[in-house]
Amino acid sequence: MHTKFSSVLSEINSVSIGDSHADLILENCSLINVYTNEIQEKIQISIKNDRIAFVGNDASHTRGPKTKVLDVKNKHVCPSFVDPHIHIDHFLTPAEFVKKSLLCGVTSLFPDSIDIVSVCGYRGFKEFLRQTENLPMRFFHTIPGGLPVDRKFSHGKTLSIEEEKHAIGLQSVVGLGEVFAWTKVTKRDPKTIKSLKQMHENHCIINGHTAGASGKKLNSYIASGIFSCHEPINFDQVLERLRLGMWIMIREGSIRRDLKEIVPLVLSNKIYKNRLMFCSDGLDPSDITNIGHIDHCVRESIKLGMNPIDAISMASRNCFDYYKMGNEFGGIGPGKIADILILDDYKKIKINKVILGGKIVVSNGKLVQKLHTPKVPTWIQKTVKIPKLQANFFNVNSKNNAETVNIISMKTEIVTKKSTSDLDVKDSNVVSSYDKDIWKVAALDRTFGSKTHAVGFLENFGADIGAFASTWSFHENDMIVIGSNESDMADACNKLAKSQGGLIVVKDGKTLASLPFQMGGIISTDPIEKVTKNFAKINDVLSDSGCKFKTPHLIPLFLPFLALPDIRILYSGIVDVKSRTFIPTIQTNL
Repeated sequence: MHTKFSSVLSEINSVSIGDSHADLILENCSLINVYTNEIQEKIQISIKNDRIAFVGNDASHTRGPKTKVLDVKNKHVCPSFVDPHIHIDHFLTPAEFVKKSLLCGVTSLFPDSIDIVSVCGYRGFKEFLRQTENLPMRFFHTIPGGLPVDRKFSHGKTLSIEEEKHAIGLQSVVGLGEVFAWTKVTKRDPKTIKSLKQMHENHCIINGHTAGASGKKLNSYIASGIFSCHEPINFDQVLERLRLGMWIMIREGSIRRDLKEIVPLVLSNKIYKNRLMFCSDGLDPSDITNIGHIDHCVRESIKLGMNPIDAISMASRNCFDYYKMGNEFGGIGPGKIADILILDDYKKIKINKVILGGKIVVSNGKLVQKLHTPKVPTWIQKTVKIPKLQANFFNVNSKNNAETVNIISMKTEIVTKKSTSDLDVKDSNVVSSYDKDIWKVAALDRTFGSKTHAVGFLENFGADIGAFASTWSFHENDMIVIGSNESDMADACNKLAKSQGGLIVVKDGKTLASLPFQMGGIISTDPIEKVTKNFAKINDVLSDSGCKFKTPHLIPLFLPFLALPDIRILYSGIVDVKSRTFIPTIQTNL
C-alpha cells in the first residue's frame, strides 16, 4: 500500500535537510494548505519515493543531478480526494472503477463490501480484497458490519466472529463497515456486541448508520464507540449528531444526494466543518462517468458558497483525521504520503494532474499508468444456482374464481407500502392484472440453490414488458423477477442463470436489454464503457415502456431490503418489516 514511515524516516529526514536528494520537485505551486486554511504562493515541494520531504519557498537544497523538476506554473496544488464510505462491489470490477475515479482526483477509497460477502462469504471478501491489489488507488477496506440485516429473516452469507478476527489482521483492513441495524446495538444483540468489542480491542474504526435514531437511542449507539454516520438527510440530523461528537459524511451518490439540503444550512449557521466529510455511498457507472465522484461534491459545495479550502479539507484531511491516519495522509507537509492534485482551476476543480505516492498517474484528463487487471477466478463466476424453470413455477394456486391478495405497492423505486386487491383466477392460478397495474413478483434462492422461492404481487410498476429480473439485491442477493406473465418470468430467470447473473428485460421471449454480472452475480467483468452503455439501456427500455420511475433498476435492488419499511419479499416469503412477520400472498379469512 505505502512505505511504513519508520522504514523511511532517516531517508526523508536526510532529503529534507539537504543531505541527500529528492526524486521530484514541484516548483511554483500555489499551495492550498488544509492545515492553516490559506493559499501559499511560490511554494516548492520535494518528494522522495512516495513521501513529501520538504515544503517551502526554496527546495534547491534537495535538488540533485537525477532530481526531476516539474514547473507547476503557479497552478493550485492540494491533497487528493478520499471517499470515506463507498460500496464498490457491484456494477464494475475495482480496476474499471479506478479508471474513472482517478480522473476525478480520488486516490483513496474506504470500501464496505457487503454484497460480495452476502453471496460468497469470507472467501468472497478475501477475493475482493485481492481484486484491489496492485491498482493505482489506495484501498482501505472495512469488514461488513451490516450483515445480517435482520437475523430473523436474512439469509445471505455473513462473517463469523472468528472470521472477522482473521479479517482484522489483513493488511488493507482498517475497521468495521456501517453497523446499520442500530437496534442491534441499542438492544445489545450478543453477536453485534462481541463484534464491537473485538473491533475496539484491536483499535479499529467502526462506521455508523443511524437513520431514524435520535435522543437516547442515538446516544446509546454512539456510546458503543461508533462515531460516524453518512445517513443524515437534513441539517437538523447533522447538527444533532455533531453535537454528540459524531463525524458526518455528507452523502452525494447515485441512490441519495443530500448535499444541497445540508451545505447551505451548515454555512448559514456557521457550524465547524472539521468533522464533516463527503461520501458517495456508491456510484453507478453513468454517474461516475457523467457527474463525477468526490470532485463533484467539492465543486457543488463551492457553488453553494463554501470556502474552497474548506471543501477541499472535507474531501481530504478530515477523512483521514476521522480514520486516525492524519499523520500520514490528507495534507501536504513533510513526512506525508505524496498524494497530490494539480488544479487548472481550484474553484471549478478542474484537474490537471493526479500524483499518487509521488508518481503522476493522471495528466490532462488521461491515465498515464497502465492498470493491472486481476483475473477473476472461475468459482466466483458460478454463483447463480437456479435450475431451468417452467412458467408454472410462478403460479399462485387457488381453487376459487377470484382471490384477495396482499400487494407490495411501490411508492418510489425504494419505498413500499402494503395494500390489497382482488385478482382473477385462471386455470387455478391467480394472475396479474394489466388494467390494475398489478404484476407478479418473485424472489428465488440463487445463492444456495435450495429451489426455495416466494411469489407475490406488486403494484405501480407500469412498464409494457414481459419481465424484468435481477440477481443483485441489497443485501440478500436473491434473484428478483417482476413480470406480467409467468412465461416471460421463467425466460428471464433462465437467461440470467445461463449468463450467471445480471439485469435483464424481456418481452414475448425476446431480450430487450441486458447487463451481465459475471462476478458473484453482482459485478460485471466487462469494460466500464460497455457496462455504462448496457446499464443506460436497461433504464431507457423500462422508462420508454412506461415504467413510472426514473431509475427502475433500483426496484429489484431494494425489494428484499429489510432495513426499510413496509413490505419486502425474500425467497423465504413476504415480510411486513414493521411487525417483523411473514404475510401470506393470498389473504386468509379468519
